[in-house]
Amino acid sequence: MLKEKVMNKEFYRSLLPLVNDKDHFDILVEYAAQRIEVLRTLLETCKDPSRILEIQGSITELRRIATLRHETLKGAE
Repeated sequence: MLKEKVMNKEFYRSLLPLVNDKDHFDILVEYAAQRIEVLRTLLETCKDPSRILEIQGSITELRRIATLRHETLKGAE
């Protein structure tokens, strides 16, 4: 069973330089959006059910990048 690592306040604080630099964070968000489009195209042609689930999971995680700043700021409090 995969055990999820709990992210603590110190870890969130280590992410602050990433999310507080608007220019760099915007580039990261744009990268995630581009990757999502590539994966959506792949999803349209994929026939393997296990691969479909894997791609869907990847898209879900990439979408979390858009909320990373909010999550980091809240976690660092």
